[in-house]
Amino acid sequence: MKIYFGHSRVDDFESQYYEPIKKSSLVNDHEFIFPHERDNELGNSKQTIENCDLVIAEVSDPSLALGIEIGWSEMFNKKILFLHKKGATVSRSLKHVSKNILEYNDAEDMVEKINLFINEIK
Repeated sequence: MKIYFGHSRVDDFESQYYEPIKKSSLVNDHEFIFPHERDNELGNSKQTIENCDLVIAEVSDPSLALGIEIGWSEMFNKKILFLHKKGATVSRSLKHVSKNILEYNDAEDMVEKINLFINEIK
């Protein structure tokens, strides 16, 4: 499965999101696209999202760019998973885009919830 992982640029996304996923078994079975990876020459994220099977959006912090990517994901009828840190206040509008909204405690819990979700939709 080809998975786009969108997020705000506010946090240390490399260590909070990218590294835990890359160290997990998820990368053995799935291709993850990390849009802000240093060596990633993504270019056209709209086209990239169109060619993905799943979009995961970490929505703990508001982001205009992520909102645009979520809109494209919905437009292309992509399966969308919203993730947010425990205690984060997230937009209630997200539930109109996807019912798949999961809260996580830490990086390990985030990876586990992604894995469970992927196994449910296979």
